[in-house]
Amino acid sequence: MSTERTVCVVDDDADVRDSLAMLLSRRYRVLTFESAHAFLAAGITAHETCVLADIRMPEMDGLALQREINRTIPGMPVIIMTGHGDVPMAVQAMKEGAVEFLEKPFERTALLGALDNAFSRLAPAPAPAAAPDLAARKALTDREKDVFDLLVEGHQNKVIAHKLGISTRTVEVHRARVMDKLGVRNLADLVRLSLGRGTPR
Repeated sequence: MSTERTVCVVDDDADVRDSLAMLLSRRYRVLTFESAHAFLAAGITAHETCVLADIRMPEMDGLALQREINRTIPGMPVIIMTGHGDVPMAVQAMKEGAVEFLEKPFERTALLGALDNAFSRLAPAPAPAAAPDLAARKALTDREKDVFDLLVEGHQNKVIAHKLGISTRTVEVHRARVMDKLGVRNLADLVRLSLGRGTPR
């Protein structure tokens, strides 16, 4: 892997920064920052660089950092790290252009896959492929469509269950069927599909 590829880890938790730096340093050049302000002050450019940012940080959170990156460093890919309770914020980040969001704790393969996806955005554009669509959504039942719509709005299973008047377990079953029918692996893929971006290769 080219050492020119740089991952900027932005997290206020020193243990998280250190563990991610150790994990990623064999494949990438890794820079760590304890805050969004520290990252922005460093004057990092978009060349062969992506940002891996926690969504909950003091002073400026990951979503605000992403918006500032979009404004000042357009084209720099951003991956959001999120706790389970932050999924609605992470969905909003996806809608505003984040490459991916990773729910903690995440697996090494999921992290590396997200980074591969992020760096692929910096590569020359491939030949146009068939535009992704939601044709497969027609195969969903009405209840599965209800669950799909609420999932991509960022609602948690228990909230969906309350809104639809069904049990959380039933929501989980519908969620699994939706993902199977649409050929996606996780909620981030589902949100990406709903936004017309397709799923990762």
